[in-house]
Amino acid sequence: MGRVQARVESALERALPRADLVPVRLHSAMRYAVLGGGKRVRPLLVHAAGEAAARGEGPEQLLAKLDAAACAVECIHAYSLVHDDLPCMDDDILRRGKPTVHVEYDEATALLVGDSLQSLAFQLLTERVLAEPAKQLEMLRILAQAVGSRGMAGGQAIDLASIGQTLSLPELEFMHIHKTGALIRASVALGALCADRLSEAQLGALDRYAKCIGLAFQVVDDALDSESTTATLGKTAGKDEADNKPTYVKALGLSDAKALARELRAQAHEAIAPFGASARRLSELADFIVLRKF
Repeated sequence: MGRVQARVESALERALPRADLVPVRLHSAMRYAVLGGGKRVRPLLVHAAGEAAARGEGPEQLLAKLDAAACAVECIHAYSLVHDDLPCMDDDILRRGKPTVHVEYDEATALLVGDSLQSLAFQLLTERVLAEPAKQLEMLRILAQAVGSRGMAGGQAIDLASIGQTLSLPELEFMHIHKTGALIRASVALGALCADRLSEAQLGALDRYAKCIGLAFQVVDDALDSESTTATLGKTAGKDEADNKPTYVKALGLSDAKALARELRAQAHEAIAPFGASARRLSELADFIVLRKF
């Protein structure tokens, strides 16, 4: 994890506009939003999927392709956090242990940061050859769908519309497959397509893995929000309950929510079992997502 996180951090440093380039305030805020924080789970998934698809540690050329895809999904993730924290959304003041972008800068700048990071993500997927042309186009389609109304943005819309409501388990799953799961699934798919060596059946197995860990990620997030502190999380703890949002903890209770996360982890391991040792990193990331404490 440390090796990949360091690679991605360096790649993001290079990919983001320098803070002294005009417009200085916007570029400074973009770097503030992206650099020096977060676990980089989605970039880790990109690299792990690429390693599984390549059947072993890839050459430097493959790692450079994976860096580009990893930076693209991390820019999308950072953009989503910046917009999610805005007063018109979740109205939060703390992210990754520091003031949110609209607090540190202003709301208009935060809005432009999100817009700019989203466009930068697609720029990064087109600046170099990542796969054969048809598959690189497919990578663009996958990321675009994951971000839009049939993915992350759509899930956020459902989330906002569900405040104060009680959702059934299938309704919660539908919301989070889009809001949280879509970008996680895209991360795995993009990493696999960079390696360009898998059958449709193998890609399907990776997608099943990604769907399971995407849901597990949200279940664990809900559990952590209910039982951890703000200092531990690096964001405001207990906010879901305070905002009367539907969560897995509210639907199932804390104990059963944790049991569901463990079940999803087991299903994720089962999905990638045919890959053997080449999927070791994916397996470890499933463990990390479910067993993490912060």
